Amino acid sequence: MTTFSYRAISTKGQSSNGTLTAESRAAAISSLMQKGLHPLEVSEEKAGAAMRQQAVGHAGRVSMKLVEAFTRDLANLLAGGVPLARSLNLLRREASNPAAKHLWGEIHDEVVQGTSLADSMAKWPKSFSSVYIAMVKAGEAGGFLEVVLNQIADFRAREADLKGKVKAAMIYPCVLAVLAAGVIVFLLTFFIPRFTAIFSSFGGQLPALTQAIIGASYVVQHYAPLVIGVIVVLVILYRRIAATEAGKRTIEKLILRTPMLGKVVAHFALVRFCRMLGTLVGSGVPLISSLRTSRDAIGNQTLSDTVNKAIEEVQRGEALSKALGSSPDLFPPSVIEMVAVAEETGRLDKELMRLSVTFEHELDGKLRMLVALAEPLMLFLMAAFIGTVVIGMLLPIFNLQEVMK
Repeated sequence: MTTFSYRAISTKGQSSNGTLTAESRAAAISSLMQKGLHPLEVSEEKAGAAMRQQAVGHAGRVSMKLVEAFTRDLANLLAGGVPLARSLNLLRREASNPAAKHLWGEIHDEVVQGTSLADSMAKWPKSFSSVYIAMVKAGEAGGFLEVVLNQIADFRAREADLKGKVKAAMIYPCVLAVLAAGVIVFLLTFFIPRFTAIFSSFGGQLPALTQAIIGASYVVQHYAPLVIGVIVVLVILYRRIAATEAGKRTIEKLILRTPMLGKVVAHFALVRFCRMLGTLVGSGVPLISSLRTSRDAIGNQTLSDTVNKAIEEVQRGEALSKALGSSPDLFPPSVIEMVAVAEETGRLDKELMRLSVTFEHELDGKLRMLVALAEPLMLFLMAAFIGTVVIGMLLPIFNLQEVMK
C-alpha cells in the first residue's frame, strides 16, 4: 500500500485535504469519489515516491529475461480477453522481483490514468528499448497489441540466443589468451631470472636475443606498477577514442576489413537488420519508420550509414530492393533478389524473417570456423613465444665457450 496526499472538493463546495493509503493512484481517486469528494490533486507522498524509486534503482533495470516473460504473459492475458489495466495489475501482483513489481505497478498506474501503454513504457528506456516501444505503439494503433507482444517476445528470445552463440564461441579463445598471458608472466618473473643469475657469472657478451629477453624480464620485475599503469592508460585512451564518433567509425572499419572477423560482423548485422525489419513490417509499422528503427538495431555505425542511403532512396519512391542494392557491404546480391521478389508478391515481412533464420545458420557456421581458426592461432602464438624464450635462454649455453672467453 502507498500513501497519497490529496486535495478535493465536496458536493457542497467545501474543500478538504489529507492523506490516504491505496494500492495505486487510481485506487486512491476511486476511494475519494466513493466518499463523495471530487479530487483536485492526488499525489504520492514524497517519501513513498522516493522509496519506490530507490527500490527500482537499487535493483537496477529489470533484466531482459523478466521483460520477456512479462511481454509474453501480457500477450496471453490480452489474447484471453482480459482488459489491459487488469492484466497489468495481475502481473504486478504476481511479480516476485521487487524491481519488476514496482515497474509493472508504475506502468499500470500510468495506463489507468489514460496514458497509452507505449508512452508509459517509454518512461523506462533501460528496460524497454526504442524498438520495443515502436512495436507496441504500432500494435495499439492497429488493434492487435497481443500479436505484437508475442512477436516482441519471440524476437527478444532469438536475439538472446544469437548473442549467446557469439559469447559461447568466444569463450575458448579468451581462455587461451588468459593462459598465454599467465605463461608469459611466469616466464618473465620466475624462469628467466634464474638463468640471468647463471649468465652473470659467465661474463662475456650474451646474444642479442638473450639480452632482449633478460631486459624484458627486468622491466616486468622492477617496473611492474609502471607497466600496469601504461596498460591502464592505453585502455582508457582506447575507450575515449572509441567513444568519439570518428574513433568509433575508424575502429569499426578496421574490424570490417579484418579477414574472417569482418564477414562475421557483417553477417551478424544483416541477421539483426532482417529480423528487426521483418518483425516491424509484419507488425504494421510503416516502412520508413521500420527502416530507421532497424538501422539503429544494426549495432555498427559504418554499416548503419549504408542503410541511411537506402532510406533516402525509399523516401524518394525507389523500391526497397533497389535502395538496399546500393549497400553491397551489408546486402549481398542474393538478398537483394529475394527482397525484390518478396516486394512483388507482398510477402516482404515473411521473406525477411526467413532470410534472418537462413543467415543465422550461416553465421553459426562462420563463428564455428572463426573459433576453429582462432584456437590453433592462439596455440601457435603461445608456442612461438615460449619457443623464442627457450631458444634465447639456451643460446648462451650452446655458445658457452665463446661466452666465457
